Amino acid sequence: MAEFMTGMKRSNYCGELNIGNVGQQVTVFGWVQRQRDLGQLIFIDLRDRTGIVQLAFDENTDRAIFEKASTVRSEYVLGVVGTVCERSAKNPDIPTGEVEIRVDELRILNESETPPFEIVESCKTGESTRLEYRYLDLRRPDLQRNILLRHKIAKVTRDYFDENGFVEIETPMLIKSTPEGARDFLVPSRIHKGSFYALPQSPQMYKQLCMVAGFDRYMQIARCFRDEDLRADRQPEFTQIDYEMSFVDMEDILSLTEGYIKRLFKEVLDVDIPTPFPRYKYDEVMERYGSDKPDTRFGMELYDLTDIVKDCSFGVFKSAIDGGGIVRAFTAKNAVKTYSRKEIDKLTEQARGIGAKGLAYIRMTDDGIASSFAKFMTDSEMEAILDRAGAEKGDVVFIVADTNRSLVLSVLGALRLTVAKRLDIISEGFNFLWVVEFPFFEKDEETGEWVAMHHPFTSPTDDCLDKLDSDKSQVYAKAYDMVLNGVELSSGSIRITNPELQKKMFDMLGMTDEEIEAKFGFLTNAFKYGAPPHGGMGIGLDRLVMQMVGASTLRDVVAFPKVQNASELMTNAPSPVDDEQLKELGIELESVQ
Repeated sequence: MAEFMTGMKRSNYCGELNIGNVGQQVTVFGWVQRQRDLGQLIFIDLRDRTGIVQLAFDENTDRAIFEKASTVRSEYVLGVVGTVCERSAKNPDIPTGEVEIRVDELRILNESETPPFEIVESCKTGESTRLEYRYLDLRRPDLQRNILLRHKIAKVTRDYFDENGFVEIETPMLIKSTPEGARDFLVPSRIHKGSFYALPQSPQMYKQLCMVAGFDRYMQIARCFRDEDLRADRQPEFTQIDYEMSFVDMEDILSLTEGYIKRLFKEVLDVDIPTPFPRYKYDEVMERYGSDKPDTRFGMELYDLTDIVKDCSFGVFKSAIDGGGIVRAFTAKNAVKTYSRKEIDKLTEQARGIGAKGLAYIRMTDDGIASSFAKFMTDSEMEAILDRAGAEKGDVVFIVADTNRSLVLSVLGALRLTVAKRLDIISEGFNFLWVVEFPFFEKDEETGEWVAMHHPFTSPTDDCLDKLDSDKSQVYAKAYDMVLNGVELSSGSIRITNPELQKKMFDMLGMTDEEIEAKFGFLTNAFKYGAPPHGGMGIGLDRLVMQMVGASTLRDVVAFPKVQNASELMTNAPSPVDDEQLKELGIELESVQ
């Protein structure tokens, strides 16, 4: 039966006790990790969010307390008063391993049924079961460390931005639905039947309005929502460290961000991050790494074979080049044993799955060259390929050709990561970089039309304004991304504040005056009243925590996450609502099959 905790006040957390506390009387609370009944001795490991401490019961313990200790089971909630003593058998594996508590008072504050899985670090129980009982999963030390580290990151964040003159301003959660690149989550209005709020994909427009309002430096740890398909590093609701600054240029924003990252990693992980971060132009990282979020912790860069094979007899290469395309490759050193013909076939299927027509290769074996296309090449052509590839015995060269340049680069970029992980050549550490000078437009391969690559408030660079109408391929944006170990952590830009230029951008997106007014009129009107030059960015807090703790999925750093189909297994959200609620909203559902 549960007992009351009247008169018991915690003096210490379990994981804080050490040899310096010997002789002190303490009061601790927590959950039972395990109980060991050795007959004349009983040991209980008591756990709270700071760690574990051992409770000891022996022949000197009051008999009623000893008997009560014998009934305790895993996950019971206890209140304990006792004296800290030095352990005779020390445990070097835990911080409290030199001490134990000799118990004078024991209260069972609540009992527990046998949990569906053991509350231990690196639990092997399937994730779906653990997410169903997430409140138990969150008791596990590894998840608790992640959530506590996330809390510390948020605190350091607020401290840093406050010290740099930023004002934390909360922006609305129920906003107007506007096109920002992903689907909105819509919220029906009971009062305004037939109208809907949207949950914000970001605070983008509101933070720009804060600049118009004269707050100068805004920040917010903001909740954001996107109704899109999920991946390991994506949730339908996520958190963003969002900030905006007036009267600045890109250099100011990048410098402030580097200072934040340096401070954060030092205070939270005691890791020194070198600054300034390396900078790469978008075109450069695509050419070298096949990705606009490159992982530069290993080499294996892409190189061009187009000039070498343009006159060869291999139809795949020839037709790609004749169609205006390219032939690119990368070399995997010492990979020939790992990448047998069977393994290359698997890699080829991956390449096809992301759009390539196939994957050519050269294996440098002990018996000579094994290649999928060598019979179509002259000796001099093959020698030139190997020379440019820097290929030696034991290496494998992977080649992709296509008329679509961007497809070739992106496919090789994806394969480069797959091969590096398989070869285990990715070094440890935190490798930050900036990607700058993004194209303003990108061509839609299906329609051939040029479409905006960024949200419509991003400013073009000053030197290409005259190309907006004449050559969209040469228009670049004042946009920048921060990348850590191949993961895009943040993106930002200098914003458009000139009303005429902003209208021109809307026009180029095919929006009519009526659409502009309906969707963004409040913002464009605000710009007529003296908008200061401004820019900013948003850092994905969930992804940042994920990288800092080395987690493989965002679900390990979010307290109550969604799964692949955007449902929450613990509460079974989303769920149907009754007809009366729908009637109040003026909504009638079609039958769902």
